Amino acid sequence: MRLTPLPMVAAAAAAATLALATACAPADESDSSDDSAGAVSLDQCQGDDLDLHEAGTLTIATDTPAYEPWFTDDDPTNGKGYEGAVARAVAQKLGFGPDEITWITQGFNEAVKPGDKAFDFDVNQFSITKEREKVVDFSSPYYKAQQGVITLEDSEYADVTSLADLKDAKVGAQVGTTSLEATEQLGLSSDPLVYDDTSKAAQALQNGQVDAIIADVPTAFYLVSAELDGATLVGQFEPRTGESEEFGLLLDKDSPLTPCVSAAVDALADDGTLEKLQTQWLSTEVDVPELSQS
Repeated sequence: MRLTPLPMVAAAAAAATLALATACAPADESDSSDDSAGAVSLDQCQGDDLDLHEAGTLTIATDTPAYEPWFTDDDPTNGKGYEGAVARAVAQKLGFGPDEITWITQGFNEAVKPGDKAFDFDVNQFSITKEREKVVDFSSPYYKAQQGVITLEDSEYADVTSLADLKDAKVGAQVGTTSLEATEQLGLSSDPLVYDDTSKAAQALQNGQVDAIIADVPTAFYLVSAELDGATLVGQFEPRTGESEEFGLLLDKDSPLTPCVSAAVDALADDGTLEKLQTQWLSTEVDVPELSQS
């Protein structure tokens, strides 16, 4: 895939984005963690103290290909891209250097299913939902995003101002994602088309098989700037599934690592690391309009 860097935004815009992303983070690091798992201190979460999938290494999973802006050069091991950098920073908080991390490939759909996992945690834009929490654990959120609507510039839907304007459109989204769930808000006259990954949904848009696709806003920016020709991000909206679209690191259900991984994420929010990484990897100068419901 082509690797086109996204433009950077002014610091004020990035700070505003981060204010949403870190709103739920506790102020005191020692109290940081997923409330359902119980609070721990990072002092209790170092290296040999952890119950790991494989002794001596932190096993982290993600899907392939690993898309920008979440990863860079389709290489999770380089610590670049927002999720690549967050994963490395979490590992560091837990006492693991880059050479003490083992990356493995895990498909999105398989990761969210019940059953034992072959990793310590998985990072792959997993939206935290109550339904998923029945079978897997999530860390504290490391990012909060809205959903974006992408269409082609010459489409009749390029100038929509509301979700209701998309009622008669053929809309696509990736299977198993909040983006697909969010299509329910459009009041579509026909069922959305479902794709194995966002890249395939984007190709369907390029080929004229759908009129629009739904993706989280950072991914939408990447698709418009690097994957699609003549496409535009017409607007964004907040999904109704949950209070917001929050991404968390995914772990095995009732994993003993969940409190420690949450504590690491919370610490990164508290010390400003998440803000810096969002500014570096996810910021954009494009002002995306908010789409009304009707």
